[in-house]
Amino acid sequence: MNNNTLFQDIISALARDKTLMGMDLDAAREKLSPHKDLKRGLDCVVSFLDGLGGHTHAGGGSDAKPSRPAEWSVVEDFFTTGISLVLQEVRCRLDEDHDFAHTMAQLHTEITSGEYVADRAARLFRRLFFPEADFDPGDKDSEISRLRKKREVTITRENKHPVTNPASEIIFTSNALLTVPAAGTDPDSLGLSESIKAVVPQIMEEQQRYWYDHPVQLGTPPEHNEVIYGLKGLEEGLAFEEKAGMKDPATPATCLLSVSVTHEGLHRVARHYLQDELQKHANLKRLTVYVFTEDDTRRILDEVLLPACREMLGTDDTEMLIEVFGVDGKYGRHYSFLKAITAFWQVLVEPQTRGTFKIDLDQVFPQEQMVAETNRSAFQHLATPLWGADGIDTNGNRVHLGLIAGALVNEKDIGNGLFTPDVSFPSVDSYGESLFFYSPLPQALSTEAEMMTRYTGQGGPDGESSCIQRIHVTGGTNGILVDSLRKYRPFTPGFIARAEDQAYILSTLFNDEDEGFLRYLHRDGFFMRHDKEAFAGEAIKAAKIGKMIGDYERILLFTHYCRALPWSVEKVKDVIDPFTGSFVSRMPFTVICMRLALKALALLDSKNPGEGVVFLQQGAARLLPLLREFGSGANPLKEHVARERQGWDLYYDVLDAIENELYEKDDLALALKKKALSIIEDCRV
Repeated sequence: MNNNTLFQDIISALARDKTLMGMDLDAAREKLSPHKDLKRGLDCVVSFLDGLGGHTHAGGGSDAKPSRPAEWSVVEDFFTTGISLVLQEVRCRLDEDHDFAHTMAQLHTEITSGEYVADRAARLFRRLFFPEADFDPGDKDSEISRLRKKREVTITRENKHPVTNPASEIIFTSNALLTVPAAGTDPDSLGLSESIKAVVPQIMEEQQRYWYDHPVQLGTPPEHNEVIYGLKGLEEGLAFEEKAGMKDPATPATCLLSVSVTHEGLHRVARHYLQDELQKHANLKRLTVYVFTEDDTRRILDEVLLPACREMLGTDDTEMLIEVFGVDGKYGRHYSFLKAITAFWQVLVEPQTRGTFKIDLDQVFPQEQMVAETNRSAFQHLATPLWGADGIDTNGNRVHLGLIAGALVNEKDIGNGLFTPDVSFPSVDSYGESLFFYSPLPQALSTEAEMMTRYTGQGGPDGESSCIQRIHVTGGTNGILVDSLRKYRPFTPGFIARAEDQAYILSTLFNDEDEGFLRYLHRDGFFMRHDKEAFAGEAIKAAKIGKMIGDYERILLFTHYCRALPWSVEKVKDVIDPFTGSFVSRMPFTVICMRLALKALALLDSKNPGEGVVFLQQGAARLLPLLREFGSGANPLKEHVARERQGWDLYYDVLDAIENELYEKDDLALALKKKALSIIEDCRV
């Protein structure tokens, strides 16, 4: 029996197995057959599984079924393309990897036998396609200890000039995600200004360009608007710091807010909308907020950075700087901006700026609980000499802790204490889609081993002479010192649509071996409370399917991004496994296609089967171009990453040049500073 037949037999056996599939295909076919679109969705998936199993499949591509609507032709094309890519990928892996071939043979014996153990079969599936989850959850304590030990850092030098006054030295940043009202909403019912209300209907007719987890819909009631919620929460946190003596009442903190939109037309109304909402519903006395739209970032380029490139660096080759510096687009672009803008701030606005700390707007500092459980407020956590310290990791590498990361606790769990993981180990095994990708296991492991670490000094780090470095971080609750930012120049590529926080450190993972690799300091007990489910339920529900598809895109993008880095994938994964590295797959096409197929079946067989149709059509439309792009053999991200790095290098080079000329009192530099201050003032709300 050849290797291809092994895989085909496994898929055929899987499709017939009610337990491992998590459903009965025959029963589903009978239930869905009266419903045209539901039956079409089921037929597309079954044809895909038949094709992988070596059987004649009835689906075919769009050429085979020209009478079908375009949205179903895309689904068919996705699965037809997927069959070819999956079989090729499996064949190559079997030819090149003896252990993989051996495990495939084990799974074949297990699943095609008359009797098998479901959990054992599931473990073999994951060993093949998701090895990051190949451990026994019953032995999680030893896995947690092992990962913590791997993350340990021995401090060799504390930061001699740590942050001491976070209110004036730290720039807080966040991103406002805006989208259109729900379909069928009457604009007159939203309480919008007349100028915004007049253009909302035509914006709602536009094609959506970008997808975010839970964007704020125009007209969202203030109690459910996370921009208002997050900024008011930060304001309350600052009030606490004043009482604790960690903030001067006369000095407001600074918050830079970028604005990213899902539809092109929202550009015209975003600033006006946010200004209206903040003025009406957020009484911010301790916080100065600056709002940056794509138009504002373009002004910074056109009026400050590009003239400086031309006159000080002697270059007009600024295309890549223009491409990377902005806030519209996928998550990676605005995430990099929110870090990078603080270097601009230090050079041209406020020289005493020492660092930046990003929050998500559905999170707040649980100040009273932090003081009660850790004896430190948020600002006291930030004012540590370990942020910016140097050390040696367990492999003997020098590391520089120029980044800092806290942790999250869910609002519903905080009554159990701060150190309550926001992701827990699953209590039972899972089948269906989870056979090919089971992120709850490595995510729970990383959450426990990294985010929940306490510096007790009892058989582990003490938080003074030793600590742990963080790889698993969240979009909020992390920061970087500006000096480290300007030296290492990390960025998240603009093609990253999800997990931009996880991708950020990859760009500089092994840079500057002599000075030390840039790493995150884990600050134990430094928490933000995650409140999204308490107030943003409708936004989360509206973004559910888009978020799921984005998770699949993440696998293709992270995998090929890591293949585009100047280090081997094995070396990178040795650092970023288990959770961050789980999205860097050795079998990305197989994982993506099987996940989409099995998830679609689960949705079609659910109480809301219409979600399965939407999921299939949107998923195929978004993923098919990526399958074709990455399935061609070449890795297009390699050149893309190099060009983005070139853009960010130019950004930091020109800031260095401006800073040097300001020191010399150069007329042009002084004029650019005046222009920068004018733009910044226009952004203040």
